[in-house]
Amino acid sequence: MKLEGMLPVGSVVLIGDNTKRLMIIGFLQQEAETENVWDYVGIPYPEGYMGSERTYLFNHSQITRVFSIGYQDDEQFAFSVQLEKAAEELRKQSE
Repeated sequence: MKLEGMLPVGSVVLIGDNTKRLMIIGFLQQEAETENVWDYVGIPYPEGYMGSERTYLFNHSQITRVFSIGYQDDEQFAFSVQLEKAAEELRKQSE
């Protein structure tokens, strides 16, 4: 599945062949153990946040289905431009 641009907070997605949906709650998160930077952090949907041990890091390329796109307005669109720039810079640094 080819998705253009980062999805906004609140988007509900499916990762790979999993059956549990995740809701995006953040972006460009660094994994403490490996220092890898992931595109998104998500929580189980519809349960919501149940502690840090139930947050999931994943990349945009792992999304296989989008169930809902989070709220978008002018502020989110402006943020999205800056987010894309930051993500591109991080990708270049990791090459």
